Amino acid sequence: MSWLMHGIGNMLVVLVITFGGWYLLADPRVSPFDLYPLPFNAAVFWALLFVVWSGFNLEFFGFDRLRQPLRGVVITASTAVFAVGVTYAFAVGFGHLNADFTASREGDLGYFTAALFVLFAFSTWVLAVVNWSHWPWTDLGLKQPLVGLCEIAFLMLPTVILYAVLGLPAVSRNTPGMPILGLNTLLGWYYSIVVAVVVTGLSMENWPWRKATGRGRIALFSLVGNAGLGGILYFVLLGICKLIIPTATVAELGDAIHQFPAQLGVCWVAWMIAWANAFGNKPTNLSPAVNLAARVAVTLTLGVLTFIAYYWFAAGTLLHEPVIAGDLHGNALGFVDWFALVTLLYVVGFGSYGLPKPADETAAEPKAAPRHAAAQSTH
Repeated sequence: MSWLMHGIGNMLVVLVITFGGWYLLADPRVSPFDLYPLPFNAAVFWALLFVVWSGFNLEFFGFDRLRQPLRGVVITASTAVFAVGVTYAFAVGFGHLNADFTASREGDLGYFTAALFVLFAFSTWVLAVVNWSHWPWTDLGLKQPLVGLCEIAFLMLPTVILYAVLGLPAVSRNTPGMPILGLNTLLGWYYSIVVAVVVTGLSMENWPWRKATGRGRIALFSLVGNAGLGGILYFVLLGICKLIIPTATVAELGDAIHQFPAQLGVCWVAWMIAWANAFGNKPTNLSPAVNLAARVAVTLTLGVLTFIAYYWFAAGTLLHEPVIAGDLHGNALGFVDWFALVTLLYVVGFGSYGLPKPADETAAEPKAAPRHAAAQSTH
């Protein structure tokens, strides 16, 4: 089987599971459960964080001792238990101590307030893998699971600080004064940083940061560089959104348009994850510059096409999501994150179980649980 047919086969399986799971769990018209958009979206965010921790930072330590399909079943079940448990714990448990997180908060905002933490987690813990290549823990001679546990533990504090300083004030009812950034701008800008982390670390094999001498400098340059690149991408993605979305709809969205770099960004990230893991991160046999540029061009194009197809067709017609402005339906940070989660669970967790391997075995090797710097990724 060619790498292209292998990738297409993966996507067909993923789409069947994605739509089937959506209709069962989240569809506001079809699902027997009242989970749309929250707490379903919140659980998806927490599930993605579990995959980042277990698959990226810990490289599926422990799970990798199981044979398929049992490995995939256990990973998926563990992800579901974690996601549901954390969502419930915040909404029902911690919600009794802080009304910002309670499940009874108007508009189900309590679920979102807790899950907003995952936005910042996508930058710190993914950065440690795809850009830092587990620095400094592997340099100290540590092996898994200590490498992953140290990453999770030591990056918890900066992640909490980012959430407390930037995230919580934007959604809290109890924080005095004005937040540093409004929620829409915060989502659009910070998710653009996440896009920068994934595009440089995964699609571009940590270029240009890898040009620095020494792993410590690579880590520093990637930290500063991705923050700067994320700011640039925010305006680039916002500009693309304003070109795609009719002017009247942009006006109707008002300040919410500043969230749309995240909406387009998640479509791009979902395809970078799929391209690296299901399609072997092709091309790999051209010059380094052409390889990297082609991956960026292909995944961005697929991301833009997905954005268009989702907002003007799939969200309203297939997924029965409500109108948000003009002809736009839904919220890509829900369904497309669900698509990305299913992609990771099937392609990486299950190892594309049931599909023939492509002729080039390395093209089918999972990249989301990287073993080397060139293949080090969400939501």
